[in-house]
Amino acid sequence: MEHNRRQRGFSLAEVLATVVIASMVLIAVLTVYRRVEDSALAVNRNLDDARIPTEVLQRIAEDLDKIIATGPDTRLTIESKYEKGLAKSRLTITRMFTDKDAQEQLLDEITWQAVYDIERDNGTMLLYRGHTGLSYEDKLLDGQRSAWESDYSMIPICAGLTYFKVDVPLGSLSQDQWDNPTLPPGVRVTLSFAEPFETVLGTLDVPESQKHRRMIAVDRTRA
Repeated sequence: MEHNRRQRGFSLAEVLATVVIASMVLIAVLTVYRRVEDSALAVNRNLDDARIPTEVLQRIAEDLDKIIATGPDTRLTIESKYEKGLAKSRLTITRMFTDKDAQEQLLDEITWQAVYDIERDNGTMLLYRGHTGLSYEDKLLDGQRSAWESDYSMIPICAGLTYFKVDVPLGSLSQDQWDNPTLPPGVRVTLSFAEPFETVLGTLDVPESQKHRRMIAVDRTRA
């Protein structure tokens, strides 16, 4: 009877074996969790990397869409150059109108421009959008719109750009300068936030796979 009441305890070897097995299971669970977490972070990072370029390209496309329905008083200019080796462009959309005195007046002017970030000086650019003229749409503050827009005609859209180029595709060729009174059939906008590399010409470029492009029709009657 006394022997039956006495319960047998775990030996030291059994306890050590249990601790080792439990540790192995815990390590395996943590490893799987870490991999799942890393995968989720990578997916979210890729989504964030694509979200900003997509939003910027969409906004530029919306600005260009406004000139499609306008008449001959609309003009588009493109200026491209390099600053500290980085490719950058300036896209300007201008709409004019003739007043009652037969004088040509500026209705509105929208500008997209990349500028080297001199404050950080880290090899990246800031992208600005400006809107001036009589037909305002960017109401920063309803009650103080005039004062704010006169002081801040160029509004920063995003930072960290390493490539921003606007050109006009013409068959197998393209022009990154456009100062023609007639509108081009369309424009191509390319931007990137990728790490740049130095080319044989001494300028900076980014991998093609890291460039975000959008073809935007200006004259929809043409292919």
